[in-house]
Amino acid sequence: MFSDCQGKAYPVYAKGIVSGCEAVSGAKPSGSVYLLKVITESVPMTGQFYMIHPVRSNTILSRPISVYHVEKKDGCHFEIYFLILVKGEGTKEICSLREGDEVNLLGPCGNTFEPVEGKVLIVGGGIGVAPVAGFAETLEAKSYDFYASFKSGSYGLDYVKADNLVITTDDGSVGVHGMLPVALTEEVLKNGNYAAVYACGPAPMLAYVKQITEKCGIQCWISMEARMACGVGVCLGCTIDTTEGKKRCCKEGPIFDSKILPFEKPADSVAGIKVQPRREPLTSEPDLSVEIAGVKFQNPVIGCSGTFGFGTEYASVFDVNKLGGIASKGLTLEPRQGNNGIRVWEIPSGLMNSIGLQNPGIEHFISNELPEMMALKPVAIANLSGSTLDSYVEGAKLLDKTEVPMIELNISCPNVKAGGAAWGMTCNAACDVVKAVRAVTKKPLVVKLTPQSLELNKVALACIEAGADGISLCNSFQGIAIDIERGVPVFENLKAGVGGPAVRPIAVRLIYELVEAINTLPEEKRVPVIAIGGISKWEDAVEFIMAGASAIEVGTATFANPLAMIEIIEGLSAFMKRKGYKSLEEFKGIIQKKGN
Repeated sequence: MFSDCQGKAYPVYAKGIVSGCEAVSGAKPSGSVYLLKVITESVPMTGQFYMIHPVRSNTILSRPISVYHVEKKDGCHFEIYFLILVKGEGTKEICSLREGDEVNLLGPCGNTFEPVEGKVLIVGGGIGVAPVAGFAETLEAKSYDFYASFKSGSYGLDYVKADNLVITTDDGSVGVHGMLPVALTEEVLKNGNYAAVYACGPAPMLAYVKQITEKCGIQCWISMEARMACGVGVCLGCTIDTTEGKKRCCKEGPIFDSKILPFEKPADSVAGIKVQPRREPLTSEPDLSVEIAGVKFQNPVIGCSGTFGFGTEYASVFDVNKLGGIASKGLTLEPRQGNNGIRVWEIPSGLMNSIGLQNPGIEHFISNELPEMMALKPVAIANLSGSTLDSYVEGAKLLDKTEVPMIELNISCPNVKAGGAAWGMTCNAACDVVKAVRAVTKKPLVVKLTPQSLELNKVALACIEAGADGISLCNSFQGIAIDIERGVPVFENLKAGVGGPAVRPIAVRLIYELVEAINTLPEEKRVPVIAIGGISKWEDAVEFIMAGASAIEVGTATFANPLAMIEIIEGLSAFMKRKGYKSLEEFKGIIQKKGN
């Protein structure tokens, strides 16, 4: 058991102070790798890592980052250097830290590199140079050779004092042109007379190092990487397969004897669904248009009902004409004032709402708001709600006489006492209201469903049978918030709608299952699905489309970032261009196609 100068056992949980954070100049592309310096009281051993989490953070989990270099400061304080590759939200957040910022540190974690007698070979690939360069620094100068392999540029070698330093780059920008095998071969290993090899880097490189070292009969130690939650061995989220069974990367590792690492080829399928083959990037712009029930949208991004007004409210904030569609505020036959008391309540990764369908009424909408919506480029969608069957029917009759291209039949509002979600809970009720509305309008009819129904897919199929031209899902989930100081519910109606990023994975599952159910119908009876639920980034939109959605509605995200929908459209286009998708159809529902 290791301990610091105050006798505290490792790993410890403590605050660290950022003393510097800047992009590494040698890394390409520029800004892809950062050097973070943190002052703390613990001191790591070579090969160990820390779980790092900014005190001010939007992510839940810490990120495991290997130690690159350590400087002794005054007293018990040490300055620890970390090389960080910017990969996702967590690393992006860490790399945006500035001098004086606080970070939470759990560590040092994991086992260590153990030196051996004789000359050794150290191999680092990409960001994997960090832990092995840190180890090299503890060895006597020129007692080792060091091979570093990068796609482009080079970094992390400032403290390496190798007898022979070899750098390879895939693009030839530094050192030998090519990847590691062009420089490190079996012959080189044999001639080097190495006592051991230490390596860290991408899996294909490590598999190669394992192969040639074992052929040459040389002991090889490999530092592995895995997604982690705890860093101390309790969550079992970072296990890797070995010939001795599953082992925890954070506890038994991250350094393993290469002999127990199988390095099997990456699976060509997950859950029976084949990994998509690589396509050539597009040289022209992709087609983002989509057709729903005969109505063409210029792109699949729709402003969600209840979160985007009638389209004009945000006109001074961004160009709303870039959207694919706009779903109006929920409309009822009569004007409504909505619910009393608190109406919105922020929660972690989301928002609760209890608006209660406040709206000006359908006749006012037709005379005032609809003309403004129709003057905009996005497809105008009238969201129709009601309390009774007659109110739905009368509202539909009025809308049928207008030029609005599409009606979204809302039988899913979670925060009204009468009507709303009650209509979408059972097959019979849903079927009744859809049939009744279908009988009085020829307009394309998309039915908006609640995720609260215990027979959701059966309800959806009943709606399709009754005349729905499409399904939109999910309206808000239901939740309860409590004012713990007063000991009363936050909302007058007790229950309220829950939306935002927290519900997205559940919504993706529901969309997947709904599309799967619809696909059991004869092809001529299948209808498109519009996905709703926690969409805030273009990546979220891609997920829903891959799950089978034809389009997506964005709600809560607009409150957090008014430009969210524009960024989603731009990001979706860039993704399609990079991945070689000419149209949405080319990747829509790809995870529905098992064995494809």
